[in-house]
Amino acid sequence: MTITFITGANKGLGHETARRLIEQGQTVLIGARDSSAGSAAADALGARFVQIDVTNDQSVAEAADNVAQHEGSIDVLINNAGVAGPMGDPSDLTGADVLGVLDVNVAGVVRTTTAFLPLLKRSEDPVVINVSSGMGSLAATHDPTRPESHVVAPIYTASKAALTMLTTQYAKALVGIRINAADPGYTATDFNGHSGHQTITEGTDAIVGLATEGPGHGSGRFVDREGEIS
Repeated sequence: MTITFITGANKGLGHETARRLIEQGQTVLIGARDSSAGSAAADALGARFVQIDVTNDQSVAEAADNVAQHEGSIDVLINNAGVAGPMGDPSDLTGADVLGVLDVNVAGVVRTTTAFLPLLKRSEDPVVINVSSGMGSLAATHDPTRPESHVVAPIYTASKAALTMLTTQYAKALVGIRINAADPGYTATDFNGHSGHQTITEGTDAIVGLATEGPGHGSGRFVDREGEIS
């Protein structure tokens, strides 16, 4: 049975991804910073909760150790935890603003992936999925027909561009692990005040697809619910 660990899974895309994967027979571990919210989400879904703060080295290490003691390995790591940061006019942005977002959206992925690699390497088909965004795509943010071109989110977009590139680099270096990035698309979640045109289920299509596609598929891809994108 496939064992999947998802960060930021107490609500939104992470929670819906967990629900769908459990429905498909996977064993899902709900990772979340907030113990109360994480435990409640796991209980409701029939999953196991593991506390993790992706900005804290010790917390990430303890989460990996928890999984090592209970499950012994994982097959899929979904780096879903993320923050938006300041939106709009960047005139007053500070270095601290930037570092705060990058600490979750980029460094958090590095921390978690590094800690969970030993567990992934015990799998016959190890998979890492980084939840990125079309907001980090030059093409999408310059296309007036795309919703990404109408949003000003300087740090968030930069962090997702970095995450997508990080994905390609990991895929080149870690040949035995399938590592890809997913763009959920403009999905109605708390993240955007539920203004997205996609349902939460549609927003998880790309993530679920990558988590269930099985061996033989490519690494270093950036995909949305319609297929591979650039």
